[in-house]
Amino acid sequence: MKKHLLAIDLGASGGKCFTGSFDKEEFLFQEIHRFGHEGVSFFIPDRKGCVRERTYWDDTAIYHHVIRGLQIFRREIAPSLDSIGVDTWGADGQFITNDGDLLGKVFCYRDHRLDSMIDEVKKCIDARRVYELTGIHFQPFNESNQILWFVRNRPELFRLVHRFLPIPSLFYYYLGGSSQVDSSWASVTQLMDARKKEWSEEILDALGIPLGIMPEIVPPGTQIGTIHEALANFLGLNRAALVAIGSHDTASAFAAAPVEDPDESLIVSSGTWSLVGKLVPEPVTTREAFEGNISNEGGVGNIRLLKNCMGTWLVQELRRQWAVEDGKETDWAELVALADKAPQFTSLIDPDDPSFYNPQNMAQAIDAFCKETAQSVPENRGMYLRAIYESLALKYRLVNELICSVSNTSTRKVHIVGGGSKNRMLNQFTADALGVPVVAGPDEATAAGNIMVQALGLGMFSTLKGAQQCVAGAFPLETCLPEKKELWEKQYNRFKQICR
Repeated sequence: MKKHLLAIDLGASGGKCFTGSFDKEEFLFQEIHRFGHEGVSFFIPDRKGCVRERTYWDDTAIYHHVIRGLQIFRREIAPSLDSIGVDTWGADGQFITNDGDLLGKVFCYRDHRLDSMIDEVKKCIDARRVYELTGIHFQPFNESNQILWFVRNRPELFRLVHRFLPIPSLFYYYLGGSSQVDSSWASVTQLMDARKKEWSEEILDALGIPLGIMPEIVPPGTQIGTIHEALANFLGLNRAALVAIGSHDTASAFAAAPVEDPDESLIVSSGTWSLVGKLVPEPVTTREAFEGNISNEGGVGNIRLLKNCMGTWLVQELRRQWAVEDGKETDWAELVALADKAPQFTSLIDPDDPSFYNPQNMAQAIDAFCKETAQSVPENRGMYLRAIYESLALKYRLVNELICSVSNTSTRKVHIVGGGSKNRMLNQFTADALGVPVVAGPDEATAAGNIMVQALGLGMFSTLKGAQQCVAGAFPLETCLPEKKELWEKQYNRFKQICR
């Protein structure tokens, strides 16, 4: 009997709905809905009258598109749906009251209220101890920072809190009232004990966060409820199961990477962020890993030892800026063509420099970085783009060397998955920079991994490897072999001097 699974894949710049249909040995993977969304900036006076920029997500619009995806499934695919899995970006969430009301808008992780919160967390508890417990690096967007900010700056609202809902849990809550969160997403909060897979009471106590407001942590593949009866009736669907998959989108993407030997394979989940790392059996929380700011994020039966790199966020911001100037958006293929025509290695940047995290003007931020590092400023759009893509590839090499050092492994192959795997220029640059073959694909790895873990949760497969083998044929892969070794070696030495 054919089974239909729906993946709701919500990234930081857009969302997608995919169906995975299983019929005996056959698997059909199909996109049914796609939409764009982004953080929206408001300029609002605070209680002291100081006007501050606030950046929020429009969760209502995102939920509307989730419902549209379900309506399209009912109309175009089938009247019955077996399960739904939701994956999202790895930060943000919202508090709800006993009556289910949200306590304000959903803050976006790039909001500037978090700019100094890492230091505030470190004042509450020793940084090394946090890392020993959680294995998570210090980043402004960590949920530890976000909840501590709310505790300190919105005390009148915090008294009304019944439950904290991580962003994937928020949409499970809308669909079926469930508040659980899977261990892959919980791990990235910097509040979960990486070995026990439970909330760390030591850290929560230090930050003044009551354990009772935190959602239950469950393993990926756990069925956590069904969609509301009223919603099912509204949609004309059955009460499909809700499955907590690898709800952090990178966990789902890594699960879908066609890795043969984890020790020798570097995985890059390429999108708004580039998550660069390896699959390891246990957390690595040595001093070298701590000083390298490496994260041990929960996976599906493993640990994702990785670093966050800024990814194509820099290009997205340039594209957004140019759309305002031109009155229209430039096609992605045209952006790559502009970069391809630009001269090689005129400027290099550190993609992870704090100045690129959320600047008012990305081009000006790049100009300033180039001036500060005694380099020429890009003269046209193609030069900006090429500088970003070349620098990203070199950053992947720098991160790979650190990951290999702390895990005592070597890299003989790179797997690039996610939407960024369609960028052949960046794939080739990565092969050239690291000097090893790059296998690109699947481009929809997150949705594929989402569906694979749902299938595990429904008992359709006994192992993740079995699910991978079933869906592997649905996705084309492309291999890039390294070229220009001497040129990239020279530029890598230059790049290491530029990184501050």
